[in-house]
Amino acid sequence: MSETADLFSPVRLGPYRLANRIVMAPLTRSRAGADDVPKPMTATYYAQRATAGLIISEASQISPQGKGYAWTPGIYSAEQVAGWKAVTDSVHAKGGRIYIQLWHVGRISHPDLQPGGALPVAPAAVRPDVEVFTETGIKKAVTPRALEIGEIPGIVADYRRAAENALAAGFDGIEVHAANGYLLDQFLRDGANKRTDAYGGSVENRVRLVDEVVRAVVDVCGADRVGIRISPVNTRNDLTDSNPEPVFLHLVDRLNALGVSYLHVIEGVTGVTRDAGGFDLGILRRRFKGLTMLNNGYTRELAIDTLRAGKADMICFGRPFISNPDLVERLRRDAPLNPFDPATFYGGDERGYLDYPTLDAQGTAP
Repeated sequence: MSETADLFSPVRLGPYRLANRIVMAPLTRSRAGADDVPKPMTATYYAQRATAGLIISEASQISPQGKGYAWTPGIYSAEQVAGWKAVTDSVHAKGGRIYIQLWHVGRISHPDLQPGGALPVAPAAVRPDVEVFTETGIKKAVTPRALEIGEIPGIVADYRRAAENALAAGFDGIEVHAANGYLLDQFLRDGANKRTDAYGGSVENRVRLVDEVVRAVVDVCGADRVGIRISPVNTRNDLTDSNPEPVFLHLVDRLNALGVSYLHVIEGVTGVTRDAGGFDLGILRRRFKGLTMLNNGYTRELAIDTLRAGKADMICFGRPFISNPDLVERLRRDAPLNPFDPATFYGGDERGYLDYPTLDAQGTAP
């Protein structure tokens, strides 16, 4: 067996046999069109990257209320479903598999992005010290409105409808976004969740909404086509927790009971450190009964070593996929990677989106 065999060997994920263990991580690019509908160029973008064992789409809001950044796509309207159908068709035509990531940002939003200029919603009225990307520029986040307990079933119903729409759009499965300081993560963490009702306080109560959302999505898709993303120690979007380990251990137990197929774990703090402090994230992998994919700053060498050590089943790559549509082949050959241009990450046109060259286009010999 060669040293790269693990990274490039097939893996069974739910009903699918994936060609390799390289996952394209969800990457917000802020290039949706009017009414948050994916543009035709988005189909080309994902098709270019269809050699990934699995593509997880950019996060897509489950409702107009779930939006937190300018020009991000939704999955709640017929027009959005049609736009995404063009994307999934293009990926499938290239032999790829693609899941959608379902998203509600909670307090990481601004009235400029909300229907009728309303306040963003959250577990509690705790303002995050962050800035938000709106169509008229960067603005400070505001103090959100605490969700009434009677509104929470409506949030769960929005996830259910989004899952139904995702299947209609041709997605192979769904990832529930419960990481990076957005709504579901806000309910999990005591830094944002100050509730005293059935959705706050105890570990069981803080996990309740995520459990209900995942259950609703599983009811629609089947557990073997559902995964979840978590970031147990990530402080992104001004989110903290005094003791995350019991929260996420309990969450894993609930996920096991529901039978979801994978656990997508962001190690450490996104883009800052892979250090998880005193929390041994390996406990989650050993406790979880499905596949585990790991994410945060992975290189080819680290990915190979991690898989060979049995610490994960799949590895997620984010920014390298932006500038390397043929990242799988570059990793296979141990070829140089194109540098990315941060100025074109968010918003704009095809520049920095569709125009990064492949190895073949650069004339690199195999």
